[in-house]
Amino acid sequence: MVTYSSRTQSALRELAAITRQYQSVAEGDRKTASSPGRHKVFVSYHAVDAVEVLQFIEENTDVFIPRAIGMEEDGSDIIDSTNVAYIRQTIKTKYLRDSTVTLVAIGECTWARKFVDWEIYTSLRSDPTPNGLLAVQLPSVAGSSPSLPARLSANLAPKNETGYANYYVPPASQSSLRTWIQHAFDGRTSRSSLLNVGGKLRERNSSCEPQ
Repeated sequence: MVTYSSRTQSALRELAAITRQYQSVAEGDRKTASSPGRHKVFVSYHAVDAVEVLQFIEENTDVFIPRAIGMEEDGSDIIDSTNVAYIRQTIKTKYLRDSTVTLVAIGECTWARKFVDWEIYTSLRSDPTPNGLLAVQLPSVAGSSPSLPARLSANLAPKNETGYANYYVPPASQSSLRTWIQHAFDGRTSRSSLLNVGGKLRERNSSCEPQ
């Protein structure tokens, strides 16, 4: 069992609290009367990056309505089960159910996390319409080329072509991030023919030592 630092555990609890806080906020809600409507975005990430992910979400609640899986106040997992089918169903019905876009927060070891693969898979199989999909680098890997989750890579475009998903460096502005999320949202219908659900789910986490 992985033991996270106290700072990471605190961030995981905060992520769970933010999801509860925004639970009743509807897709398209505006932060203020004059601000753009926001999409409900499920953020998929590796738990070791929880501190960065929390900061990213807190800085961008004007841009999107956040959903993420965190940790309970007592330190237990939000999805307290070892049953694979139950975990996948809970991801779908509790966390992805009313989201329209999935954003994969890319850190050094995101590719190695089986739950990230499951969350991408479930996002792409959402019924009747899949989630839009995009990936955004976290600042800790800016300027590098970290490995990507295989199911995400299968949906990225070859150079100079179009894919179902897109991969971005850390956004320079909220305006850029809003545009990227909207592009992913639009792709649910305009690029649905390019969607690649992929094959067998990752069965276990892989070893990954950040460089």
